[in-house]
Amino acid sequence: MTDLIDETSGEPVGFETSEPLRRAIGERYLTYALSTIMNRALPDARDGLKPVHRRILYAMHRLKLNSGGKFLKSAKISGDTMGDFHPHGDAAIYDAMARLAQDFNVRYPLVDGQGNFGNIDGDNPAASRYTEARMTFVAEAMLEGLDENAVDFRENYDGRLEEPVVLPATFPHLLANGAAGIAVGMATNIPPHNIAELVDACVHLIKTPDARDDTLLNYVPGPDFPTGGVIVEPREVIAKAYRTGRGSIRLRAKWEVEDLGRGQWQIVVTEIPYQVQKSKLIEKIAELIQLKKVPILGDVRDESADDIRLVLEPKSKNVDPETLMGVMFRNSDLETRFSLNMNVLIDGVTPKVCSLKEVLRAFLDFRRDVLQRRSRHRMEKIDHRLEVLEGFIVAFLNLDRVIDIIRYDEEPKAALMREDWSLDHVRATSEADYVSPAPGGGELSEVQTDAILNMRLRSLRRLEEMELVRERDALMEERAGLEDLLDSEALQWSKITDQLREAKRIFGKDYEGGARRTGFAEAGEVADVPLEAMIEREPITVVCSQMGWIRAMSGHVDLGREFKFKDGDGPRFAFHAETTDKIVIFAENGRFYTVLAANLPGGRGMGEPVRLMVDLPNDVGIVDMFVHQTGAKMIVASSEGNGFVVAADDLVAQTKGGKQVLNVGDGKAVICKPVSGDYVAVVSQNRKLLVFPLADLPEMGRGKGVRLQKYNSARGKQGVLELDGGLSDITTFTLSEGLSWAAGGDRRRTEVDMSPWIGKRASVGRLPPHGFPRDNKFTD
Repeated sequence: MTDLIDETSGEPVGFETSEPLRRAIGERYLTYALSTIMNRALPDARDGLKPVHRRILYAMHRLKLNSGGKFLKSAKISGDTMGDFHPHGDAAIYDAMARLAQDFNVRYPLVDGQGNFGNIDGDNPAASRYTEARMTFVAEAMLEGLDENAVDFRENYDGRLEEPVVLPATFPHLLANGAAGIAVGMATNIPPHNIAELVDACVHLIKTPDARDDTLLNYVPGPDFPTGGVIVEPREVIAKAYRTGRGSIRLRAKWEVEDLGRGQWQIVVTEIPYQVQKSKLIEKIAELIQLKKVPILGDVRDESADDIRLVLEPKSKNVDPETLMGVMFRNSDLETRFSLNMNVLIDGVTPKVCSLKEVLRAFLDFRRDVLQRRSRHRMEKIDHRLEVLEGFIVAFLNLDRVIDIIRYDEEPKAALMREDWSLDHVRATSEADYVSPAPGGGELSEVQTDAILNMRLRSLRRLEEMELVRERDALMEERAGLEDLLDSEALQWSKITDQLREAKRIFGKDYEGGARRTGFAEAGEVADVPLEAMIEREPITVVCSQMGWIRAMSGHVDLGREFKFKDGDGPRFAFHAETTDKIVIFAENGRFYTVLAANLPGGRGMGEPVRLMVDLPNDVGIVDMFVHQTGAKMIVASSEGNGFVVAADDLVAQTKGGKQVLNVGDGKAVICKPVSGDYVAVVSQNRKLLVFPLADLPEMGRGKGVRLQKYNSARGKQGVLELDGGLSDITTFTLSEGLSWAAGGDRRRTEVDMSPWIGKRASVGRLPPHGFPRDNKFTD
């Protein structure tokens, strides 16, 4: 170890030490982790608050910002909190305070805000210099007894002031308002609940200490979110979550069907799930409409004012409302899951994942401790007051002597304390007649003497003496009651029960927002409706250009007509389809892509590039485009002459990235045709025709396939040269009916006897019949 010496003063300023990096980092990170867990992220099970919230409320208490008092600038509140108790950023403190004022985030707001404190659309609060705040009545209940030694205090961060370790909290605030936080290696996420239900559960737990969590569920059926909604989780799942302290609860928006007359209707959402921003929810629904992911939904409107009113218009009046909402629950935040993790600090020290019973028990034990501390504090106050009252009574019984001592004695305080009040005294008529009390032990204490000397003259009347006697008797009776309370556990629990019931009376159903907001319902069986079933079936004509611009024209138009294209572009594919169809695109890289016909752009313009709809590389061309036929078989082949049979259902891709089916190697995909018949005809670019049985081709889901036709090759100076040029076309046919090909115009030619060209798969073949097309294609 080497001391570091300041070069100017010569004083040591620190030291160097050598230690393993692993240990150094571990110790420091452990310190950080403990600080995060205990002083930042996890709430205390006793008052349900994190340090920042506790300090904000205490700072407001010191500023006397009571619920019936004045408002004060938020900047002053956050500034005092930061300067006196919470040495962190004022922005973080203000954000925490603003959240306590948001009735859509907090079930029972602790801060009464004046100004813009944000909204459910996700808008941020105004700057702290513009807004004002004070405590709510709920916050005052959290602080009740704070000045009666109900809780311990500790020094603040610089030792100038003291702050409470925990707030007294007259109700189980941890569960009432919930909490959320992420620490190191652990996190917490507790939903809000209804105070009246929590009180009933606490009272039951007091009467039946060994009650089970499942029994407590009769009083606390589940969370009560500030934004309402409907819980659709089964009771047994909720019970398990409360029993173990971990689980998830499914929450749905509340909705109703609004009849518009003449068979028309719309869905109105009146409550949305907790912690869902309304603006983002609407954006998501609008995106679903734009992308046509929910074809049965026509439009969404936000008609909210102070309440929530989201209007969902169906595409058609024939749509079933339950089906529509089932799809919306599955595809948007109209249904969410709240992950419950009741990880809290027990006694402010030990993090633990608690059950519902353990959390309530921790609160009740804390309330008993608060009751005992407040009772002892009250007894101390009573004892002090009784001592003063006894002195007053002595003074009234010997009023003339007290007046003489105060009037004539040089040290009246010492004289009053020396006086023997059991003796008879004669009123002094002058200073000469006055006799000072003899030295010795008197009856009055210093406290009593000071109180007598500070007594006002107008209180020296007979009525005041009677009031003192009555006050003394009342205090002695109260003190006896407190002694009985502290000596009896049963009386303590009875008192706590009364306090809890008073909290229920204040914050129950008659309190503004005190009634339960979140309902319960069964989720019901929502059928998994395929996207095609939600689309209204209409005929369309799909047109795709050579440059890949695709569009869908209404109706089945004449495919021979001339379609308009951009300059330099021309026709490539045109076929009839239905809006419920899936359009399959086969690319040169051997991948298949799928586009819903209902999602194709309309036919009024030139359409859109198909590459915007699927992730098709710019350097990869399109081989074919067709309507998917369920249950059909297709034959795919590469330019190298490899191929196989594949089920059409295996070609459908679920993502924009497509589905790799044919491995093309160094070549490229060139053929994808439907299978019909019992034989395969293959023609090469070098005009060699080969026919073999379809049974010789395997059916595969994906792969390279097998060799269809052999191509003669010779090795030159630069490697292998494909003399036959590879595969040109392929088709399937019924041997008994013969092989047909296009003969120009609408005419077709059929060769019935194909025996000369029948051979083994992977052989070379021979020249085709006379009249076979010069382009070596079976179709135009």
